[in-house]
Amino acid sequence: MANKVMVVGTGNVGMSYAYALVHQRTAVNELVLVDINTADAEGEAIDLRDALTVSPSYLKITDGSYADAADCDLIVITAGVPQKPGESRMDLLKKNAAIFKDMIGQIMASGFHGIFLVASNPMDVMTYLVWRYSGLPKEHVIGSGTVLDSSRLRYRVSQRLRINPKNVHAYQVGEHGDSEFALWSCANAGGQPITDLIGAQELSEIEDYARKEAYTIIEKKGATYYGIGSCLASITNCIMNDERRILPVSNYDEFSGTYNGFPAVVGADGIIRRIGLRISDVEQEKFQNSIKVLKEAIAEAESGE
Repeated sequence: MANKVMVVGTGNVGMSYAYALVHQRTAVNELVLVDINTADAEGEAIDLRDALTVSPSYLKITDGSYADAADCDLIVITAGVPQKPGESRMDLLKKNAAIFKDMIGQIMASGFHGIFLVASNPMDVMTYLVWRYSGLPKEHVIGSGTVLDSSRLRYRVSQRLRINPKNVHAYQVGEHGDSEFALWSCANAGGQPITDLIGAQELSEIEDYARKEAYTIIEKKGATYYGIGSCLASITNCIMNDERRILPVSNYDEFSGTYNGFPAVVGADGIIRRIGLRISDVEQEKFQNSIKVLKEAIAEAESGE
């Protein structure tokens, strides 16, 4: 691995991701910034390079084009029309699908054969479309999934229990959107079931908050980017270091034929395997509802092609 990464889209999310990489220990050796606004990409590259004398890692940072994708190990896609206040992630579907078809075509024409990591919304559907448009193995196309949503969930639980969020093991799964839900039946803190520590009503409120937090942030500041940028950096290092961590990324589900957020082992080869979990009947029903939402969105995207 040359550990070369391209980020497509130098908006708030893309640059929060790039900034997170520069300001932590990372296995990434080279970072290429690409945007339809080439001047912006160039300016961001210059600005980031100014931090290299004080950052914990050193990496080559340049602006470029899709032609530079040929020898990239990972391409992180954050480009697309941003989500507006009051707009659901699914509202973005038709706008972003057309953009992606052309983008992926140009990237694949360069000879790229690495891994895609998708963050653009509606993320699960866009990840599915990247897989379709690229022709790459399903294991080599990954979405950011519910990693951020699970982080929000874990933080709220940790505040309630007054412990470090790193010691909370809980997943928000399904669509990265309004139909996602928490797998409380599998959640624990220090081996103790979360359901033994927090009452059902309070758990429901925590789950609802994690699901809706993005809307709160968008209403107050216009967009979310620090959280997802940090999550993308974490997923990147997991791939580059072959850490084989279990993360609720968006990965291909053979049973439903969709990409959805569910725990999977992630490493240098992308998705190593999807984790089989025993979930409750209620959770299974919620999961099927989330799958239904995603299938309808995929059908809508494909009908507009």
